[in-house]
Amino acid sequence: MIDAVVVGAGPNGLAAAVALTRAGLSVRVLEAQPTIGGGTRSAELTAPGFVHDVCSTVHALVALSPFLRTLPLADHGFELLQPQTPFAHPLDDGTAVVVEQSVAATAESLGGADGRTYRRVFEPFVASADSLMDALLAPPRPRRALRLARIGPYAIRSAAGFARHFFREERARAVIAGAAAHSMVPLEFLATAGYALGLTIAAHAVGWPVARGGSQRLADALASLLRAHGGEIETGVRVDSLAQLPPSRLVLFDVTPRQFIRIAGDRLMPAYRRRLERYRYGPGVFKMDWALNAPVPWRAEGCRRAGTIHLGGTLDEIAASERDAWNGRLCEKPYVLLVQPTVVDPSRAPAGRHTLWAYCHVPHGATADMTRAIEDQIERFAPGFRDCVIARSAMDPAEMERRNANLVGGDIAGGAAHLEQLFMRPVLSLNPYRTPIPGVFLCSSSTPPGVGVHGMCGYHAARLALSQVLRD
Repeated sequence: MIDAVVVGAGPNGLAAAVALTRAGLSVRVLEAQPTIGGGTRSAELTAPGFVHDVCSTVHALVALSPFLRTLPLADHGFELLQPQTPFAHPLDDGTAVVVEQSVAATAESLGGADGRTYRRVFEPFVASADSLMDALLAPPRPRRALRLARIGPYAIRSAAGFARHFFREERARAVIAGAAAHSMVPLEFLATAGYALGLTIAAHAVGWPVARGGSQRLADALASLLRAHGGEIETGVRVDSLAQLPPSRLVLFDVTPRQFIRIAGDRLMPAYRRRLERYRYGPGVFKMDWALNAPVPWRAEGCRRAGTIHLGGTLDEIAASERDAWNGRLCEKPYVLLVQPTVVDPSRAPAGRHTLWAYCHVPHGATADMTRAIEDQIERFAPGFRDCVIARSAMDPAEMERRNANLVGGDIAGGAAHLEQLFMRPVLSLNPYRTPIPGVFLCSSSTPPGVGVHGMCGYHAARLALSQVLRD
């Protein structure tokens, strides 16, 4: 008998498996796709020699993860590379707000009262970033709430309200909106300011790095570490029922509630199943990748050295885009999240060539082709961009889900990240990883602390599972 089976080889499933093997358990990971990685896969999506990340590509939370940062991932081929500038936000006047790794430099670029406010808000949190992230990425416990008390009054606000209350000029408000829109929920919702704060603090504390050679290197490093501790991985194994699994003491599922209901539905208590069925998925993404013959010709010089670019103009424009996606409408000028990995990692493309990655938020399961809308937004701030394109790849929500079943309706967050589901993820419980089925646990991003490549959902579920083994 195997000690533990982990279903799903995304970063959370692999993190759970590594935690269990390091504790001395025998572990087998089962993955439905031909390759491991989940949201950290890489592939030649456009043309030979161009390496693109299929889903995630910026890994600040890997550097800040209380679990992943303790692992010897470098010994297994994983390396993070820092762009000169974490992120930038271009504006229609040809300038850009550039968020440098230095808080002081960023504040100076904002200038005046907004610069002073920016420094006053962010400097204390950046100074204690490790302990803050430990609390943000911890499971829901009363002690966690106490550790977050200092940032709570800022984070609980809506992003739109936070930006308008603390900053006077549109430049500062826009950069807050661009960071907050990672949440994929309307910026008028409570707690969306927390996303802007957390991501911006991370940018100042550890940057917004990318993995040398592609995000796949993170999954490969975790798999190598797992095998070094005796763990096993089987790919191409689709799990449709609990009866299909090999005998084991523990089973951990790196899947969202919809897949778990499909797999374990006949074993679930009706009340728990109904609670899972009420779990809400958020907007989807329409994702694009490009092979380029030259760097993106940004009008704003600061954008040319930034790894990540937020395209969307003003706070009002970004808020309207996010509101439309949430309410089931397409936006003509969508907020676009864009990453240019080859500004720091030339290994992803042939010599002198470049790769580019971007997505916009669309209604859940939307089928519309957003290629033109996304490229129009890039052209808006980088005239002549289309002349640089060698080849392009586009994936709508259905294609994203086909490549990774956890991306239900194209939702890359594993479920809507609004305030209610921050505390009810996937159900309201002091032990949200535990299911009513003995020995069966959930460990996907549909559990706390939620979205992001940090492995903590898997780690917390593994810790809980290990406590059961010790009791037994």
